[in-house]
Amino acid sequence: MSAAKTLALLVVFIFSTITTTQAQKDSTNTKEKGHIWRNLKYDGGFVLKSVGNGFTQPLRWQKKDFLTAAGIIAGTGLLYAADHDAHTYFLEQNENAPQVLKKFGWYFGSPQNFFMVSAGIYGFGLLTDNEKVRETGVLIIGSAVTSGIIQTLSKNIVGRARPTDGDRNDFDMFSKEPGYHSFPSGHTILSVSMAHAIAKQFDNIWVKAGIYAVGSIAPISRLWAGAHWLSDVGLGYAIAIVTVDGVDNFMKKKSAYSYANQNDKISWQFKAGYGTLGVVGTF
Repeated sequence: MSAAKTLALLVVFIFSTITTTQAQKDSTNTKEKGHIWRNLKYDGGFVLKSVGNGFTQPLRWQKKDFLTAAGIIAGTGLLYAADHDAHTYFLEQNENAPQVLKKFGWYFGSPQNFFMVSAGIYGFGLLTDNEKVRETGVLIIGSAVTSGIIQTLSKNIVGRARPTDGDRNDFDMFSKEPGYHSFPSGHTILSVSMAHAIAKQFDNIWVKAGIYAVGSIAPISRLWAGAHWLSDVGLGYAIAIVTVDGVDNFMKKKSAYSYANQNDKISWQFKAGYGTLGVVGTF
């Protein structure tokens, strides 16, 4: 097994084993029959509601939302102006870039691996009836579906050439050619969406930084590979962050999950030992 695959599987395992233990819990409590199916229907419904809210939210935008949109457009424009220089710079770094990071970036940002990790996180929460992990899974999936639709429409409509297929100003609207599906970066949207959604569950700044660092490997690796322009990646970042925040705010507004109202606070710790590896939360 290659180092890249090993690293990818390690991250999948860590993210998929967010476990909790509850002290002094009454051992006589039993789960109501059918709770898994009930929770699955509830969570699935909230994913659909989150996606629907994401696409209708612009109808309810306030001044700050329009300012955010204007900032994203302006920022993308600045990156667009730097596309040629940035492309040259990252190609020069490609030869000396760690091979393990380049391969990991591709694996972690690819749709099949993304949804494998997402399913692992949500599935664990569902099977253990862990509401916080379920909510994290719903946040990741709802955000990914919303941003995935946005980036698919954008790529097909805009039809921007990848650096390997043309100039930054080359466009072929509604093109079916993969070489003209550069804007924005799908790998960036998926990896940053997951990183941002998971980082929201932690208060420790160093844990957050580590998660964001992992989420940034895929975008950087796409620049090393010359698969995207800097503005593709920058817009991908913005779409991911805004979408995750929008879904998270919607879920909180609707009080979708009740664990946040409990008095107990969860303390998260990284655990490693013989036969054990994961993130453990105690409350």
